Amino acid sequence: MLHCGVRTALRNVAGRRLCSAAGDAVVMAMSQFEFIFSFFGLLLGLSLTEILAGLARAIQAQLRPGSAVRIGWLTPLLGTFVLLDLISFWQAAWVTRDVLAVSGHALMAIMLFTGAYYLAASLVFPRDSDEAGDHDTHFFRVRRIVIGVMLTLLACQLAFYASQPALAKLLTRPLSLGLTVVLVILMLAAMLAGGKRWCEITMAALVARYVVVYLL
Repeated sequence: MLHCGVRTALRNVAGRRLCSAAGDAVVMAMSQFEFIFSFFGLLLGLSLTEILAGLARAIQAQLRPGSAVRIGWLTPLLGTFVLLDLISFWQAAWVTRDVLAVSGHALMAIMLFTGAYYLAASLVFPRDSDEAGDHDTHFFRVRRIVIGVMLTLLACQLAFYASQPALAKLLTRPLSLGLTVVLVILMLAAMLAGGKRWCEITMAALVARYVVVYLL
């Protein structure tokens, strides 16, 4: 009976050591980029969900019999712009895979960055579409906040690239430089445009600019 208990205890100890060794191997196999990416990938995913859920609420409200909700073009274009910008940041994160390192400063910066994305995404569509009524009116209430947040995030991203020698050279490429200048000009125009028609043109141009970038 004693021998049986000893054997059982030894098996338990061996099992715990095996599990510990396997866990250490998994940690060693995970790169620093993968650890960080799992963190901000979750937060960016929430931002994407927020925009799509807002669009779904707006469509449901407009389809309701007797509804006075009018979605229009401006708010969906703003949502599409934020979605495409989120995807571009996700893609840009891959470029930084060799320079990112796990640290408290990095995790805090990522939390602030992705948190700002979520803030912008949550403002695109009104929380209550029935109460909002005309979504074009909602667009004019939030456009400067949403686009201003996106413009600030772009400035932060460019500053980070410029601070890394391995990434700074990417900013000086003629195509990248030209596309960035066009993006900034269009974002400022969308923030400052006075009429509905001009806002539709600038927002459509912002979306088209991202589509062109993805096709290049």
